[in-house]
Amino acid sequence: MKRATMELGGHAPAIVFDDADVALAGKMLSAAKYRNAGQVCVSPTRFLVHEAVYEDFVGRFTAAAKAVRVGDGMEKGTQMGPLANPRRVAAMETLIGDAVERGATLHTGGSRIGNKGNFFEPTVLTDVPRDARVMNEEPFGPLAVIAPFGSFDEVVEEANRLPYGLAAYAYTRSAKTANAIAASVETGMMTINHLGLALPEVPFGGVKDSGYGSEGGSEAIESYLNTKFVSQAGL
Repeated sequence: MKRATMELGGHAPAIVFDDADVALAGKMLSAAKYRNAGQVCVSPTRFLVHEAVYEDFVGRFTAAAKAVRVGDGMEKGTQMGPLANPRRVAAMETLIGDAVERGATLHTGGSRIGNKGNFFEPTVLTDVPRDARVMNEEPFGPLAVIAPFGSFDEVVEEANRLPYGLAAYAYTRSAKTANAIAASVETGMMTINHLGLALPEVPFGGVKDSGYGSEGGSEAIESYLNTKFVSQAGL
């Protein structure tokens, strides 16, 4: 049998604790979310924010989403281009419609831009129930879902609820909290207080239904090697 590496999808949790630098978290996570119109396997999708800083984060993130300039990538100043194909536009409309019907609040976006190309507004949703499709299916588009949490155990439970585990993000000023969340979230990669994923010298891969093996770092070569054990007695 041949060995294989598989890098599959994710539904990355982005966790913001009450002691986090909220301005930094909002700036970095909004940039990560709308990079390539959210069509990135490690894109943050479920933003889990401590209730003490929840309103502040929602306000900052929504403002950042509204400020994103969408357009032709060949034009100067464009920050976000189109979705890959019309199917992604339909997927965004379906996920957003389902969430709003279930009681979600739409803070910005939610619609296709114009009728030429596959451009879609950067979108922010809150008050999304857990059974909404977007809370369980990777959106793979410019759609952010922000939800509050009250305790460490609560946010870990939500982060690990889905069968995916490719990437995760966390923001905290506490070394103790950083170590605890890194150990508790079931993910192949976690970046804390910065964006440190997909560098060529570090491992890149997921756990659970998000993949098998690694694409980066020295670990990437393991799938191409065969381990041979030789035992020899003295003559």
